[in-house]
Amino acid sequence: MTKSDDAKSYVESVWLEPDAGKFSEFCELVQQQADAETYPFAENVISNVPIYSSEAIKVCGDERKALMAEWVTVLKSGPGIVVIRGAFSDTRIVDRATGVFEAMIAREKQDGISGNDHFAKPGSNDRVWNALEKHCMVDPEGFALYYSNPSIAAVCEAWLGPAYQMTAQVNCVNPGGAAQDAHRDYHMGFMSPDQIVRYPAHVHNISPILTLQGAVVHCDMPLESGPTMYLPFSQMFFEGYLAFGREEYQEYFAKHYTQLPLKKGDVVFFNPALMHGAGNNVSRDILRMANLLQVSSAFGRAMESVDRTIMARTIYPVLQSMAEAKKLSQPEIDAVISASGEGYPFPTNLDRDPPIGGLAPKSQQAHMREALEAGTSAADFSDLLAELEQKQRSN
Repeated sequence: MTKSDDAKSYVESVWLEPDAGKFSEFCELVQQQADAETYPFAENVISNVPIYSSEAIKVCGDERKALMAEWVTVLKSGPGIVVIRGAFSDTRIVDRATGVFEAMIAREKQDGISGNDHFAKPGSNDRVWNALEKHCMVDPEGFALYYSNPSIAAVCEAWLGPAYQMTAQVNCVNPGGAAQDAHRDYHMGFMSPDQIVRYPAHVHNISPILTLQGAVVHCDMPLESGPTMYLPFSQMFFEGYLAFGREEYQEYFAKHYTQLPLKKGDVVFFNPALMHGAGNNVSRDILRMANLLQVSSAFGRAMESVDRTIMARTIYPVLQSMAEAKKLSQPEIDAVISASGEGYPFPTNLDRDPPIGGLAPKSQQAHMREALEAGTSAADFSDLLAELEQKQRSN
């Protein structure tokens, strides 16, 4: 075996090609049928989805651990989605939150804030970004009643452990609202294929276990209102982040997705790698509101606090000068930017820093590279950093 062959073998074992993934293997995975006997805590299995009652959450000790283990099995190697019926037995708590969210939507519209969606056409729905903090500030007592729900806490702890980080975004799909494109979610689901292919294969494995997707149902959702479409078992397709946007996968989803009618007070949780999307709201009068929970692992944090804005502001004129004097090559400049600037666009304030022309806003590093290429002055770049920092503040 030649050195060239060795290098190729190493590359293929670590990096995925842009066209990675066999459609036939995907089809075989998603044609599985869930066996109700595999999930003893579930009341039943409907359309390949295990359905749990709020009573199931009341178990304690070893039984609670067994229930949580069952949920992990469902989310990781089973259908990928669980529904808890009547998680909010007192739906007045949900109604109280709905009133808060409706007032937010009206106020933000009045203020000209457009909470556009990542995967839906502009105007087809209403979004409230960072609904978690806004809800807490407007109605702290109602917030406490809402997030004290044991079903939410139990599923989050099952998938992520006890130190999870909650975020929430309200989504209201209005009558006539078009369906979302079928997609996977945060992190890698919010990247373009060109970005995704730069991440080694083991990161494709890690991404789904860093996040849990959920939704609290804020109104009755018959099928005509377009509750979430989903494709059970699709989270198990390893190359799915690269593949889900391809035509054959989108066509398969459109022909084979399933939906469940939901009731106010139900809660749904699913693996972020599950192919899914909000459905068409063909009803005349149902404002289909859900509070989308995006829950993150506590481990997705650096060990030290670093002020990367100050670093970027300081290093920028130095890089300009060194580039002009040809003291550093472009790859060397890129390495300095990677070591100093913030490379990830999240977390951010999506009201002020929306994804324009893509699924995510520009990162600090991306702004830095563009500014250097455009010959932006150090003073103007400093102003840009200040503007970006302000955009990313929660209020």
